[in-house]
Amino acid sequence: MSREKEMPQRNDRNRHDDWIEPNPLLSEAKVLGVVPAMVLRYALNEEQRLLAVLRYNRLIDVFTGTVCYSLQSHLRTFLPGVGEIQTGEIYLGVSMTGRQFVFPVQARSTKDAIGTMQAEQDLAVCASKFPALTCRPIAAQFMGDDLVALFEFEMSGGEVYVREEKHYRIVTDEDLMDEEFASDRSSRMEA
Repeated sequence: MSREKEMPQRNDRNRHDDWIEPNPLLSEAKVLGVVPAMVLRYALNEEQRLLAVLRYNRLIDVFTGTVCYSLQSHLRTFLPGVGEIQTGEIYLGVSMTGRQFVFPVQARSTKDAIGTMQAEQDLAVCASKFPALTCRPIAAQFMGDDLVALFEFEMSGGEVYVREEKHYRIVTDEDLMDEEFASDRSSRMEA
């Protein structure tokens, strides 16, 4: 699937921003959609709709393998030396071993670019506001109708890299075929 994105122009020539696009060759995992129809109907824009899909379908939990809780939507804060930063949503999470995380999530529409600079800013916000928690920045983007790409970033050697990318297809109950259940059941019996 090909789509053109308008890459935001940056005035700060000393900083770079690498643009990330979903890999169209990755497989999709099906997730049963449970967002209330009313929420989808009245979402004011694509970003708001995407954040609702992430929250109600617990995609951050599924993607990270932790139990997550939404702390705040649209966090705006000021960091000295950086300026004002906005993050789409902040999740707190805990792993099965009790390790605690903070997940700043940036949500992008299909036409917007995902940039590594936002992940750098999210890491700075987490270091300032949540110093006791391990920060795992995430970006989410619709790839098309009901197909969501999720990215997790990490900092290494002063640079931001994509640590993981996964795609989730939001489906209805009718889209989950009996054959898929039978196939899943037989693969578990073989293991």
